[in-house]
Amino acid sequence: MEKRPLILLTNDDGITAPGLRTLIKVMNRVGEVVVVAPDSPQSGMGHAITVNDTLYCKKEYIDDGPQTEYSTSGTPADCVKLAVNEILKRKPDLCVSGINHGSNASINVIYSGTMSAAVEAGIEGIPSIGFSIVDYNWNANFEKCEKYVEIIAKNVLEKSKGKNTILNVNFPKIDKADYKGIKICRQASSYWKETFDKRKNPNGRNYYWLTGKFINLDKGKDTDQWALSNGYISIVPVKYDMTSYDKIDEISKWNLK
Repeated sequence: MEKRPLILLTNDDGITAPGLRTLIKVMNRVGEVVVVAPDSPQSGMGHAITVNDTLYCKKEYIDDGPQTEYSTSGTPADCVKLAVNEILKRKPDLCVSGINHGSNASINVIYSGTMSAAVEAGIEGIPSIGFSIVDYNWNANFEKCEKYVEIIAKNVLEKSKGKNTILNVNFPKIDKADYKGIKICRQASSYWKETFDKRKNPNGRNYYWLTGKFINLDKGKDTDQWALSNGYISIVPVKYDMTSYDKIDEISKWNLK
């Protein structure tokens, strides 16, 4: 009998998040599922790792099913590191992170704990996918996502063996109609115009609440933002090599001696 693929699941919204519970249900149809996820929300943590504090890990029994589940006190990147080095008996065939409550398209990928977990798996040589939906509601409807999650995951398993594949997948928020399809995209050029709302606590001490407005500078029709705005699922292949290769020759000509 052929061994089922080993699939590591994680997220940044916490182990009880509905998006992760949806992933568990779908991935149980695809392979052997082990969940290692934060015990509380870790949104916006990026690629933070725990170096000056202790890490705790606890076996969980949340939903019925064949999956094995663990919660940790760490970040999403911690979860992947802990899973690969301590919990799993062999390297997983796939890591799936999400489904995140909220967009991780364009510049959001930099701040995303969901995508940082996927990137950490990629660093470990594990094909990985980060799934997100453009809906911040805790009770977002994930039903329409399910068949596409399975299709994309199966394709990565079948076609990315030995390849360093990391995908950032975002689902638009739609009401009644199905998605128009899937677009393979580039990351849109964008940024957050941020402000801090300054307030005082009851003791008179100042504190700050981060707010901001998303600014999309990119009008291209090949971007993730365009795809999502027009009812398509966006897939952006990402990598962790942040070298700006086009600048190497230019900077080499500077007078640095």
